[in-house]
Amino acid sequence: MVAVNFSKVHKHYGNLQALRGVDFEIPKGSFFGLLGPNGAGKSTLINIMAGLVRATQGNVRILGYDVRHQWRQARQALGVVPQELAIDPFFTVREILRLQSGYFGHGRENQAWLDELLETLSLSDKANTNSQQLSGGMKRRVLIAQALVHKPPVVVLDEPTAGVDVELRQALWSFTKQLHKNGHTIILTTHYLEEAESLCDQIAILNHGQLIALDTKNALLARYPYRLLRLSLSNPDVILPSALQDKVQSFVKSELVLRLHRDNDQIGAILDSLRAANIQFVDLHTEEPGLEEVFVSLTSGARRT
Repeated sequence: MVAVNFSKVHKHYGNLQALRGVDFEIPKGSFFGLLGPNGAGKSTLINIMAGLVRATQGNVRILGYDVRHQWRQARQALGVVPQELAIDPFFTVREILRLQSGYFGHGRENQAWLDELLETLSLSDKANTNSQQLSGGMKRRVLIAQALVHKPPVVVLDEPTAGVDVELRQALWSFTKQLHKNGHTIILTTHYLEEAESLCDQIAILNHGQLIALDTKNALLARYPYRLLRLSLSNPDVILPSALQDKVQSFVKSELVLRLHRDNDQIGAILDSLRAANIQFVDLHTEEPGLEEVFVSLTSGARRT
């Protein structure tokens, strides 16, 4: 079953084309990464999902509900944790969650779930604290609780760990993994590509408002045809053979990093070339590409049309 369907979505702001025919589906129950450089259109797409922005053309459905024509059902199915720390400064944490719960038609019967959210997100001791007195990390936790008060089956996390410390980041991912394990569809946007690589099973990449890649994480990683050979040289003052100079990714002090094509460059032949040039090394190891290399390769090669 499909959790979210984007059907030929366009969004224009005057002459600016923020989205250009974005068309893909997010499977129900997936941990989905929505990635792209700044200005790629990710926030616009999320805002259309949440009903904050209306698409110029095309439509978006959440669990089959059109976000424009069936907005009430679509909102009930979606919880969005925004990037900005926007919290009402006049209420305590518990009051904020009660108000948010009321917006979705829940009353006292939802109190047990709110208490569970407070406990799970380590907010119980801050429940009666005014939001103005919270740290940035605690405000981030409140935003997550707000997004979950109505138990939405689809949860969007928009840069949830931006600017948070390591301890909170680990706590947030532990909580998010549990949500996913419990059956929620998770949609993650992040500039920390190692997070997306660790958490997501499927990934879409936007660039200049267009979808340029959509695949499983493993399939995307397999697209990158290079691997790295990292060598620690005995003497950094060397002249590399001309055949190797175009393979240099970096050469800082005594550490030489070569980018080798999986099919065309044999490590044995590379090492023979170094020995023939009397270049000695004390250590070497290979590194498989990560999502960051794939991302840079795809987005730097996609041109604006």
